[in-house]
Amino acid sequence: MIKLGIVGLGRLGKRHAENIAFRIQNAELLAVCSIVEDEIKDAQKNLGVKYAYKDFSEMLKNKELDAIVIASSSTEHCKQIEEALNAGFHVFSEKPLGINMHEVLRAREVVGKHNDKIFMLGFMRRYDASYAYAKKKIEEGIIGRPFLIRCYGLDPVKAVQGAIAFSEKSGGIFLDMAIHDIDLARWYLGSEVKSAYAIGGCYEYPEFKKYNDADNAVALLQFKNDAIGILYVGRTCTHGYHIETEIVGTEGSLRIGSIPQKNLVTIFDEKGAVQECVSGFLERFDQAYVAEIQEFVNCIIEKRKPKVGVDDGVMSTKVAYACKESFESNKLVIIE
Repeated sequence: MIKLGIVGLGRLGKRHAENIAFRIQNAELLAVCSIVEDEIKDAQKNLGVKYAYKDFSEMLKNKELDAIVIASSSTEHCKQIEEALNAGFHVFSEKPLGINMHEVLRAREVVGKHNDKIFMLGFMRRYDASYAYAKKKIEEGIIGRPFLIRCYGLDPVKAVQGAIAFSEKSGGIFLDMAIHDIDLARWYLGSEVKSAYAIGGCYEYPEFKKYNDADNAVALLQFKNDAIGILYVGRTCTHGYHIETEIVGTEGSLRIGSIPQKNLVTIFDEKGAVQECVSGFLERFDQAYVAEIQEFVNCIIEKRKPKVGVDDGVMSTKVAYACKESFESNKLVIIE
């Protein structure tokens, strides 16, 4: 039984904690850590957690633990990754790896020094059944050579005030919202990005301008194998949480999530034929969040490395920052 401690009990951290407690095989949620007292009390009451901490360093002194799951604020990821690895634990960290290139490169250095430990980054879309199936079809050659990927990553407008509050520390819309799409693009196209050009603006919420950010933006990527990436990210989607991906190849194409439908039910009423949409990422990727933590636990038990690692975090961050630089300068950015 792998004994896990988790730091961060916000929206995603709470879901990870619940999954570990009730849905992950061969795992036990032994400890939680949060600076919010009510979150700790809730975990103790509803999840039966043995240990609770407000100080991350104190949790790392608990030698009953085998591994740490990091679901704290993005600004804390790299520091906590280093602390946990140095303390002798396996580490799973949510995305992004970090919020600037200096710290993500430091994280890669630290992970490299602890090669005996499992480190995994939370790019959960790779573990979604539909995205995994598309990857399998690409590998089977069903669409020939993939040469273009188009990604939509749109958050519901009802969540925009939270995005505004987080904007100062988010690293910008591309790091905050497009990081999964960048990872998928690299994964599906089998190449790294060599240049980026990004444009966008504050079309509805000028509050983002204060941080050189946008409420909607688009990036055009060119890959080293000359493949093309088109990313559209936005914070003003009225119909719900819209994640859509299309991969175009020389002999066909694959499309995932064209309509972000909640389920297979269609409602027929005075509005017509209505398909309800998913409300957010926790609902859309519910099974993927379980699958990625299960893979982390399995890797520890089986003493093997996961397919998603620190280099994926470094390269995706590099591309996101190139998009940010291009957006701010209105110039094409070449990625070294």
